Amino acid sequence: MHHYPGDHYAAWRADLGDHPLLDHPGAFGENISTLGLTEADVAIGDRFRIGTALVEVSQGRQPCFRLDLRFETRGVALRMQESGRTGWYYRVLEEGTVGPGDMLQLVDRLAPNWTIERLRRVFYVDTLDRDALRAVATLTLLPERWPQLAEKRLATGAVEDWTPRIQGS
Repeated sequence: MHHYPGDHYAAWRADLGDHPLLDHPGAFGENISTLGLTEADVAIGDRFRIGTALVEVSQGRQPCFRLDLRFETRGVALRMQESGRTGWYYRVLEEGTVGPGDMLQLVDRLAPNWTIERLRRVFYVDTLDRDALRAVATLTLLPERWPQLAEKRLATGAVEDWTPRIQGS
């Protein structure tokens, strides 16, 4: 499940103008949208009850070129990555029923220091911060490919090419 903060829509209107996709939630492919909860507030491993389901924050979104196609505007994916307005994904721990208006209730914080924003900074801003990369490499709450990417950067001293993901082939 993808969570995208409704708080970001105003900034996107400032960036993109009065785009019709921004008239309602779902413009960024999100299944869940809230106000008052952003990437700075949510950490890897945070567990939330929503409806009767229990979900856990698994990773931040890595924007891709499909956003440019959806908005018919070049650079949306890159702007999302640079701005940190990415949203995040949940893994489902307990299946349940979720409906419009259901409250999102935090029930546990497993790694409160590892916010989505902090991870974004490690991967897209301070890309070769060796101490941060070593710490990410040990984060077992992340999907396997994230710690592997941190380990690869540590081993090679290089950042992978984002062009195919951001601009397409």
